[in-house]
Amino acid sequence: MDIKALRRAARKIFDAAVAAVDPAEAIRRHLRREGNSLRVGGQTLDLATIRQLLVVGLGKAGASMTSAVEEIVGDRITRGVVVTKYGHVQPTKTVRLHEAGHPVPDAAGMAGAQAILDCLRGATAADLLLVLISGGGSALTPAPVASIALEEKQALTRELLACGADIREMNTLRKHISRIKGGKLARAAAPARVVTLILSDIVGDPLDAIASGPTVPDPTTYADALGILDRYKIREAIPASIRTYLESGAAGKHPETPKPGDPVFAKVQNVMVASNIQALRAAEAESQRLGFTPLILSSFIEGETKEVARLHAALALEVRSSGLPVAPPVCFITGGETTVTLKGHGKGGRNQEFALAAAFDIAGLANVVVLSGGTDGTDGPTDAAGALADGETIARARALGLNPRAFLENNDSYNFFARLGDLLLTGPTRTNVMDVRLVLIG
Repeated sequence: MDIKALRRAARKIFDAAVAAVDPAEAIRRHLRREGNSLRVGGQTLDLATIRQLLVVGLGKAGASMTSAVEEIVGDRITRGVVVTKYGHVQPTKTVRLHEAGHPVPDAAGMAGAQAILDCLRGATAADLLLVLISGGGSALTPAPVASIALEEKQALTRELLACGADIREMNTLRKHISRIKGGKLARAAAPARVVTLILSDIVGDPLDAIASGPTVPDPTTYADALGILDRYKIREAIPASIRTYLESGAAGKHPETPKPGDPVFAKVQNVMVASNIQALRAAEAESQRLGFTPLILSSFIEGETKEVARLHAALALEVRSSGLPVAPPVCFITGGETTVTLKGHGKGGRNQEFALAAAFDIAGLANVVVLSGGTDGTDGPTDAAGALADGETIARARALGLNPRAFLENNDSYNFFARLGDLLLTGPTRTNVMDVRLVLIG
C-alpha cells in the first residue's frame, strides 16, 4: 500500500468513526415509543399522564438530536428551544433551533440561553422536559449572573483557551458564574420531570462536566474555580467582576451550585447516548476491513498537544525499527482531547497542531500517515476538522519555501496545511465526541 492509498484509508477510517456517533441514530437507540409508552434509559414513561412535553438543548449536535426527537415524539411536543453552532442548523417542526458562537460565546448565545429559561417558565409537576446535551453546549449558551457582562465572560473564555486549561477546568469556572450550568437548569425546571440525553465530548464521560452539567449535581465549588485561576496564574488577568463574584461566592455570599443529594434532582434522569469509545470501535472495525491490524490504545488521551503528538510518532518509529508492538500494516487508534498552550498568533486547532508536531518525528519514514480530527468537523476557530501528515510532509513544505518550525511555534498549523492541501475538511458533522487520532503504518 503506497502513501496515497494510506491517506485514502486514513480518511475512510475517520469517516467511519464519525458516522458511528451520528446523534440521530444515538437518540433512536435510547428513546423509543409505542403508543403512549415512551421508553428511555431503562424506564418507561406514560405520555398520557404528561400535560406538556418541552424540549430544550445545547450543543453542536443539537440539530440532529432534535430531528430524531421530533421524529419519535413530535406530535406531543408543546414547545422547545435548542441552541447549536452557526452553520449546524437543519429543518425542524416544533422545536426552534437557535444559532450561536463557539468557542467564544456571543450575544446570540446569550439570547438562546435566555430563550431556554423562558421555555421552562411555568413548568409543573405534570410536565416532562427532554434536555438534549452535546459538546460545545457551555460556550453556546452563556447565561452569566447579573453582575457579569457578556464581554467579561468572553474575556474569561479567551484567557482559559490561551493558558491551556482543560475542558473540566473551563467548565468549573463556567458553572460558578452561570444561571443554567452546574445543575441550575434542573433547578429552573423543577418540579417538572427531566430526562437528559447526553452525547459526551469529555474524557471519561463525567456527566457533571459535559456542557457544564446543566442537569447534573455539581461536585465543584467556588474555591475550586479560584484554585484553577491561581494554577494558571490568571486570577488578576480576568475581569474584576468575575474575580469579585467568585471570591464572594467562596466567602459564602452567593449560593453554591446544587450538590449531590439536592432534592432538585429527585425527578432527573441523565442518559448517556454516545461517546468517544464508540467512534474508536468503529475506526477499529473499518481499519480491519481495510487490511490493517487495529489497536485502540486509549480514549482517555489528554495533555499538551505537541507532547502527545511526539508519543504517537514514537509508535511509528518503534514499528519501523523493531516491528513492535505489532507488525505492519497496523493502525493505532486513540481518542480524547488534548490542549494547546498558545504562544503565537497564528490560526489552527489542537488537531492540526498535533499533525504538524508529529510530522517532524515521522519525517523520512516510508508509508506512515498520521491523521488527527475533531468529530464535530471543526478544529478550534477554523473550518477544518484537523489535518493529515506523512513522512514526506516536512520535505514537501520546505520544497515550497515554508519553514515548518516557524509555523508550529506561531500556532499557525491551519495555514501550513492549507498550503500543502492536507487539511481534513468535512464540513459540520452535527456530532461531537471529542477527537480521533490515527497512526497508519503500511
